[in-house]
Amino acid sequence: MVTVTADLALGGRWTSLRAAGREWLWHRDEPARSTVEPGAAFVDAGGLEECLPTIRGLPDHGDAWSRPWTALDPATASVAGDGYVLRRTFAASDATLVVSYALHAEPGWRFLWAAHALLDVSPAAELAAPAGTETRIDGGAVAPWPTPLGRLGPDDGSATGAILVDCPSVTVVDSERLTLTLDAPGQPVSTALWRNLRGWPADGPYRSIGVEPMLGRVWDLADAGPGEAAVVPPSGVCEWRLTIGAVPSG
Repeated sequence: MVTVTADLALGGRWTSLRAAGREWLWHRDEPARSTVEPGAAFVDAGGLEECLPTIRGLPDHGDAWSRPWTALDPATASVAGDGYVLRRTFAASDATLVVSYALHAEPGWRFLWAAHALLDVSPAAELAAPAGTETRIDGGAVAPWPTPLGRLGPDDGSATGAILVDCPSVTVVDSERLTLTLDAPGQPVSTALWRNLRGWPADGPYRSIGVEPMLGRVWDLADAGPGEAAVVPPSGVCEWRLTIGAVPSG
């Protein structure tokens, strides 16, 4: 059975994702996470944060992660921010977790979104994605997948971000296999990778591995050119679905 738990009071953050007999989300003890307010700098406590309407830039990691969410029923919660209302519904089964999203905003509203998942994986873990996928690497380099970034460890003192452009599905291979697939008709769909192998921050580096299904093709909404951000359609509602499944080892 796939199970998920979330802390609605603290930004709707996913605090547990169990599948294939293991916990997949990494956590970090960071007391400051409990005191954030909208507009605050991002506080990295692990788990999975909902980043909207940007990932990098301002506000840092977006706005939704820093606001309290409201339960609508046992499976559904929502958050209201500046110009938007986001609704999220979990539906779990033995094999998968399906997360349905509905964003209500003015038609034409441009945004980025990411399921900012920080994963508890071993130094042997790898990221599998379609060969040839355009990969935009921090610093300006662009390369086809696979790249050396696909190996998610061991720690080497580096910290690198990348976006696998127009890549709706990836698999984390770490004995067990975790597959994340994003479906968003009419919207740009990519996967972000944050590969921090004790290279960040400079004053106290630690290890954190982010595999982040996203709407958009860039980190910062301010940098998004035509076609690089999601856009709310004329109906005023943008919908998408994230499906997560895991396969045991062997």
